[in-house]
Amino acid sequence: MTIVIVQYWFGIALPLIEMATVIGLLIALNAVSMLQLRHEAVASNMGLFLQLLIDVAALTIQLYLSGGATNPFVSLFLLQVILGAVLLETWSTWALVAIASGCFIWLTTSYRELELPQHQAGNLLNLHIQGMFICFALAATLLVLFITRINRNLRAHDAYLADMRQRSAEEDHIVRMGLLASGAAHELGTPLATVSVILNDWRRMPIFRDDPDIAQEIEEVQGQLDRCKTIVSGILMSSGEVRGEGTVRTTVNAFFDEAIAEWRSHRSPPELVYDNLFRPDAVIVSDPALKQVLYNVFDNALEASPQWVGVDVERRDDHLMVTVKDAGSGFDPEILAELGKPYRSSKNRPGSGLGLFLVVNVVRKLGGSVAAQNRTGGGAVVTVALPLGALSPGGDNEL
Repeated sequence: MTIVIVQYWFGIALPLIEMATVIGLLIALNAVSMLQLRHEAVASNMGLFLQLLIDVAALTIQLYLSGGATNPFVSLFLLQVILGAVLLETWSTWALVAIASGCFIWLTTSYRELELPQHQAGNLLNLHIQGMFICFALAATLLVLFITRINRNLRAHDAYLADMRQRSAEEDHIVRMGLLASGAAHELGTPLATVSVILNDWRRMPIFRDDPDIAQEIEEVQGQLDRCKTIVSGILMSSGEVRGEGTVRTTVNAFFDEAIAEWRSHRSPPELVYDNLFRPDAVIVSDPALKQVLYNVFDNALEASPQWVGVDVERRDDHLMVTVKDAGSGFDPEILAELGKPYRSSKNRPGSGLGLFLVVNVVRKLGGSVAAQNRTGGGAVVTVALPLGALSPGGDNEL
């Protein structure tokens, strides 16, 4: 646009073919750079340095063709220097300053003189001032565009780093919880074995064996004790002690049918509406930790709504969608705003709020997401989305 204005507005003859060739080469360079950035997420310092050097070379050629250092647009060299100071390493910036300065000095002696029209011959100072104003407006506009874009990228990068630090802290928290759970499971083994021995002795004692009510209570305690042993074994298995035996090959429908049946037998909800619409079926790798994640969501729904829980399973493109509904009082706005943060819960008891924290982090580890909202007619909905690729055999399904 500047070349067109000088050529046709001011009437100053310029070598349009040569200058258009330089602009065409810069356009081609930009196109190549855009294609390269699609494959490389981060631009290297050397790559940026070389591109700014090409810009300096292009500007030098343009100035050589249009008056050299006498051209008011010679101050555009500062544009590359400022960008270099923002984007490049220190040595690259100083090298760019030295090269741009050398080009400026060279243009003071080597350039193609401008051929001014007759009516502009005595108006050189005014032309120079007008050119300086256009150069100022152009440089200021480009600097605002470039620096604003750079600042936006830097803010996005800082936000990304902050999110990664938050995730790292949460994962460290989960690791500590896993270690404590594994240690607690080991410690619980001895008292559970002692209680089991005492119960077996009571079964053989006539005073307990001959009383039907006491015998029935002993059987119920024995059932709960067996369940405690199963839970402890599951903790040890999920924590890695029997990691190779913890995963099995199954399908989505078989996995959820089994998980729902097992949870129903343990929790005995008065009304559980289970709707499996996942079609077509897909082969996945089942893991005890994945099942425990779902149980946490089911347990929260049952605690909020003891009389009714709804579970829907469906397929959306390449994602497994699990929707858990309840008829309780719903989530507080503060809980929804900080979904998945540890110890964020409306339950007034120590340690509450860890269930959804574990759910969100395990699902996020698999590349999925967890969303929660309140239902219009009362209650809450928690939706777990999992990519099937992460659950399939050979996928990234390590929890």
